[in-house]
Amino acid sequence: MSGSVLVTYGTKNGSTAEIADLIASVLRDEGLEARARPPSEVTDVAPYGAVVIGGALYMGRWHRDARRFVRRHRRALRERPVWLFSSGPLDPSASEREIPPVPGARRAQRRTDARGHVTFGGRLQAGAKGRMAKAILDEDRGGDFRDLPRVAEWAARVAAEIRAPEGL
Repeated sequence: MSGSVLVTYGTKNGSTAEIADLIASVLRDEGLEARARPPSEVTDVAPYGAVVIGGALYMGRWHRDARRFVRRHRRALRERPVWLFSSGPLDPSASEREIPPVPGARRAQRRTDARGHVTFGGRLQAGAKGRMAKAILDEDRGGDFRDLPRVAEWAARVAAEIRAPEGL
């Protein structure tokens, strides 16, 4: 099995993609070959020894692209280490306490035998797409609630697990 790591993500307005890019960057800094790619660019997970899957949260749902990726590749994903992340709370709650996975992410955990799941804060800024996003921004509840040092710490822990003798 390859030692490279795929970081894939479902995003609507780019915040989750930026988190995925940071995770891939930390994995590379930790000595691993890692690449962040949207699910639409991934036809096969065989080239990857480990996979990190992220999904933006919208109205209590894990992003459709992340859910579909898990369904499409569930058998192959069960044969390699998998970690999951969600991004989305538009408040500091994700940095203050563990937030359990939403139902779609829980199903993904079961389908992939994921080693872990974490929820990070999200970002919603002017120009975001979608009726609900515009309503949230109109109510002045947007902003950037991502805790990037926490994301980096989590990615470093994932890298340590991958590098462990039983990791890959």
